[in-house]
Amino acid sequence: MSTEPAALVHPGFPRFADAAGAVLADLQARVGLRLWMVTRQVGGDQVVLAWRESSDGYGIGDGSVLDWGGSLCAAMVAELGPSIAPRVADVPAFAGAPVRRSAAVEAYVGVPLVEPDGGLFGTLCAFDPEPQPDTLREHEDLVRLQARLLSTVLALELDREVLRRRAEQAEQEATTDALTGVGNRRGWDRVLAAEEARCRRYAHPACVVAVDVDRLKAVNDGQGHFAGDTLLRRCAAVLAGAVRATDHVARLGGDEFAVLAVETDEAGGLVEVERLRAALDAAGVAATVGLGSRTSAGTLELAWQAADADLYRRKRARAG
Repeated sequence: MSTEPAALVHPGFPRFADAAGAVLADLQARVGLRLWMVTRQVGGDQVVLAWRESSDGYGIGDGSVLDWGGSLCAAMVAELGPSIAPRVADVPAFAGAPVRRSAAVEAYVGVPLVEPDGGLFGTLCAFDPEPQPDTLREHEDLVRLQARLLSTVLALELDREVLRRRAEQAEQEATTDALTGVGNRRGWDRVLAAEEARCRRYAHPACVVAVDVDRLKAVNDGQGHFAGDTLLRRCAAVLAGAVRATDHVARLGGDEFAVLAVETDEAGGLVEVERLRAALDAAGVAATVGLGSRTSAGTLELAWQAADADLYRRKRARAG
């Protein structure tokens, strides 16, 4: 008989979502309260990434989008209220919160989840429609420990996502536009699908910038296709040089280009658009630029459509 010790089996959690689900189940079993959630704060939204409810009532599901500004979590993060409130009505910052006008929230637990750089990712939180005994406060250390563990798992997974993005960008060499050296339509579709999956998993914001080279046909007709190709190469080089390393530039065909700006909200997208316009102007490339941002309830495909619509609105306005 072999004297070798049996191999240790450690299944771990393959994804942050699995760890979040296990934490919520454990906390509900130990602490109680009807609804537990892991949420992501994105601008004015609070997006539900994972949830566990002991009975029907709140109507929460994965991907639910709540109002961050009117939430108890926003007040807690701003240190206007405690992490544990057995009786929400006794906390002035919580008692008048807008969320209580649409849902019965009489007890609350919430602690921040932080990103690797220390910034706010979201919250680990719980609610109940009935006031709870003061002994609820005894669970604060447990909840904070679970939140720290989740933040650690999140940091590791986000690091892996950075590596995956780099690998995807390396694979894009096989999906490169031969004329300009940036991504082609096939590569764009692949990158868009991969980033949409991340946006759904982590509630990442993202923007799409559409770029159309002006008067390409006139250049081809008046100066020849070599001049037109030179203009397209110049546009691609300007875009590639102006975006961040994590962003993706593609030529979709003809005079159309697009930029995917990852983890960028609408305000950041506006900054990106102005940077691209300035770079194109400086290089003497006449182009029209449109912006579309992915909303918490939307998709990158819709953001791309919005960017295209914005671009053609601008073209029409200039022509008029």
